[in-house]
Amino acid sequence: MARIAVGGFQHETNTFAPSKADYAAFEAGGGWPGVQYGDALFAAVEGANIPAAGAIQALRAQGHQLVGTAWAAASPSAHVTRDAYERIAGELVERLRAAGRVDGVYLDLHGAMVSEEFDDGEGELLRRVREAVSPRVPIAASLDLHANVTRAMLDTADAFVAYRTYPHVDMADTGARAAHLLERMLKSGERLARADHGVDFLTGLPSQCSFIEPCKGIYTELGEMENRHDVVLSFTPGFPMADFEECGMAVFGYGPERRSVEHCVERLREMVAGAEKDFALELHAPADAVRRARARGTPGAPVVLADTQDNPGAGGNGDTTGLLAALIEQRAEDAVLGLLIDAKAAERARDAGQGATLAFALGGRSNIPGDAPLEGEFTVERIGDGRFTCTGPMFKGFRMTLGTMALLRSRAAPGVRVVLASRKVQAADQEMFRHLGVEPRTQRVLGLKSSVHFRADFEPIAQEVLVVKAPGPALADPTEFNWTRLRKGVRLRPLGPVHQG
Repeated sequence: MARIAVGGFQHETNTFAPSKADYAAFEAGGGWPGVQYGDALFAAVEGANIPAAGAIQALRAQGHQLVGTAWAAASPSAHVTRDAYERIAGELVERLRAAGRVDGVYLDLHGAMVSEEFDDGEGELLRRVREAVSPRVPIAASLDLHANVTRAMLDTADAFVAYRTYPHVDMADTGARAAHLLERMLKSGERLARADHGVDFLTGLPSQCSFIEPCKGIYTELGEMENRHDVVLSFTPGFPMADFEECGMAVFGYGPERRSVEHCVERLREMVAGAEKDFALELHAPADAVRRARARGTPGAPVVLADTQDNPGAGGNGDTTGLLAALIEQRAEDAVLGLLIDAKAAERARDAGQGATLAFALGGRSNIPGDAPLEGEFTVERIGDGRFTCTGPMFKGFRMTLGTMALLRSRAAPGVRVVLASRKVQAADQEMFRHLGVEPRTQRVLGLKSSVHFRADFEPIAQEVLVVKAPGPALADPTEFNWTRLRKGVRLRPLGPVHQG
């Protein structure tokens, strides 16, 4: 039996987003458990589709003694503040030092954290963790599929494994895979061989979906190579919204035999490079998307409109109104949009009560170019406390605490409703609508503030999915960002222009 330290620090940083992640954001959790210290983290993540939960279960099944350090996550946003980073990282490392001798370390990381002080948040955290333990102590970590994997990360930890699904239905499974890598090193007493490559183009989030090509085929072949060659492989398409030098795609792998690892990683790199043109994805203007959805959507088979550029899961605040305005302007029927994050409007609806009709100025508070509050009269149909447990494949077991929620119906377009919440999280689970009495399956049009995660729970009921390019800070085309720190020579989209630095 080994003594294993367990911790985690997750944040996906969109450096172009309007709001930063302070300590309060990690206390709130953004749909994940709030910040936890010590052994309290074990109960906080238990039963949820969270990497740490999978790793903890696997490590305990192997008979190891676990020591809790710190675990924290917050909704994607702009930079993690210096205060939040130092409080959480400092506590994790201090508890690791206080734990005394440990035989191994497991960390639940994202891989795309940028703080006010450190471009490579995970690289800095790993440096501190390595300083706190013996050089002989193996460190294994799980990563998000959207990780921007840096040289410092690869050179400091002994093994990484990333999600293979987007929507991320395999988060807990990935934590378990990392635990098995750690167990393998503990048993052998040796480090695994590693190979890695960067990829020299960026691609928007919607085209990274593993339900569609090219990622579907890439991840299928990745798994087959693992089985044939006794290696553990990862492909991270990256988070193309972090303006720092090492933002981008990566392929990497580990195994006992160096030549096999190098062969498989090179084959994986060739597959990704060869699929570059297939990463392009059609985007629809809001008016065009609504027009098509009105014509095709039917109760029982709604058309889903993904409001990707205001995705709270990519740094948006979930408050832009471009898609909602298009639904109202075209007087869509059996249409609902969610989640629109507007705490003041939700509280005002709660105070007015069910059945009240009020003039609202909804959303539009993030000062996004081309966006503004949507003014109009709405009737309050339902109020909720925002406390419920998700049931879909992506967020299954997540206990949501979204603050006051409200369901409003437009007076100008009575077929259009909007779901308000007070705390931001992307619309990736049907329970977010059922909490207010809306059954998604019965709608004709579903507007969802999400890029891809919604597909796990909503695509099975959808007749069609359209990715909509409405105003928001999570731009679907990386060429539209004002890059200032990205390395020279990267193509800013598949087969697109080269960044000149």
